[in-house]
Amino acid sequence: MIQCARHIPGKRRATAFCCAAATLLYVASANVAALAQDLTPRTYWPAPKGTRLLIFGYAYQTGDIVTDPSIPLTGVDSKIDSAVIAYQQTLNFFGRTGNFQLEVPYVDGTTTGLVSNEPGRRDVAGFGDIAATVTINLIGAPSMSPVEFQELRQSPRPILGTSIKIVAPTGEYEKDKLINIGTNRWAVRFRLGYIRPLTARWLLEMSAGAWFFGDNEEFLGMTRKQDPIAALNFHLVRRFKPGLWGSLDFNYYLGGHSTVGDVRRADLQRNSRIGLSFAYPFNRKHAIKLGISEGVVTESGGDFRSINLNYVYRIR
Repeated sequence: MIQCARHIPGKRRATAFCCAAATLLYVASANVAALAQDLTPRTYWPAPKGTRLLIFGYAYQTGDIVTDPSIPLTGVDSKIDSAVIAYQQTLNFFGRTGNFQLEVPYVDGTTTGLVSNEPGRRDVAGFGDIAATVTINLIGAPSMSPVEFQELRQSPRPILGTSIKIVAPTGEYEKDKLINIGTNRWAVRFRLGYIRPLTARWLLEMSAGAWFFGDNEEFLGMTRKQDPIAALNFHLVRRFKPGLWGSLDFNYYLGGHSTVGDVRRADLQRNSRIGLSFAYPFNRKHAIKLGISEGVVTESGGDFRSINLNYVYRIR
């Protein structure tokens, strides 16, 4: 077993929902992979006010992936299944479109690797860290009725938004184990996003942000600290009809040097990933989204393949 460091209402409303809701789904795999590896298109595309969603997601990830790439493992090979249930609501923030999302993940996986050149294995199953996200559109997306949203869809305009995501240390964690589901620390991400319509059907989405991490004071009897991670995301989105769209996704992230005890580790992350996403609405209140991604450039951890499948139900 890999354990310790000592071993170290109506058609128009339904159409508006389909066009917006399917853009807001993703599996909360932040407790499994490095948080900056998120490749989620259409985060800042708005929805009509009052939209309420219930989201179920599943992800399968395989390759060099652990909860935290600062963990002193080499030759990592993981196979991880994760699921999430989330609730999302569109709000009116002083006249602007806003969203609140709460997500609870569950993880089941196996990781093998070398600890001090000795082979080891760790099987985990349990709940991960709960996360909450608040998104606000600053420019281009006032709080809208379904009719007003349809007007935006027909004539898209530039949109600027911002978001904050907070991950709480609620996941299962054993302080004498090297690999855990929970991270035993707080994490916060601030991000700014911009949508630029290229044509009525093509959108270019860009975002820049950074993760900031609290200290884990129970990392195998030591304290583990980690520097912030900055990330850039790019999405080229093709809209086919209301709610039906596809995108080409790319990101780049840098940072994350960690210190364990008094030792500064050589684990700077300078990585990038590429992916494809596809969303499909059906039966007015339902939508699904499929996403795949893979590492392109990997300097420290993160060389893995991910397949995500998400389902959303519109409550209202």
